[in-house]
Amino acid sequence: MLTTMLKAKLHRARVTHAELEYEGSCAIDAGLLERSGIREYEQIHIYNVNTGARFVTYAIRAQEGSGVISVNGAAARLAAPGDVLIICAYVGLDQAELTNFQPTLIYLDAGNQILRVGHEIPVQAA
Repeated sequence: MLTTMLKAKLHRARVTHAELEYEGSCAIDAGLLERSGIREYEQIHIYNVNTGARFVTYAIRAQEGSGVISVNGAAARLAAPGDVLIICAYVGLDQAELTNFQPTLIYLDAGNQILRVGHEIPVQAA
C-alpha cells in the first residue's frame, strides 16, 4: 500500500506571468526546481492564496535565476501576475519509505528568491 505524501512545496511563490495562449503548464525558475526536487514535467498542484483557486498542471523549466513563475494555458485564467501561490508536488511511498521521509519546503520572498529551506512546517502558537 502506498501513502501519498507531500514531496516538495514552494511556499508563497509570486506569479510573474500568466500566458493564456501558451500550450499549458507552469514554468518555474530552474533553480527552484533543482532545490525543491520537483522534476520537469512532474505533476504539481497549485493553490492560489489570493483567489482560493486550486488546480493541477505540470512543471516546466524556466531560466535559472530568473524568478519566473508563469502560469500557462487554461490555468492562466486562475492566476494573475502578483498572485501568491503555494506549489506542491506529492509522492506515493510504501511503509518502509515513510520511516525517515521528510518533504522539502522552500519559502520564497516577493521576488521568488529563497528565504529558507525546511523539512517540517513550524508549529504556530494559538
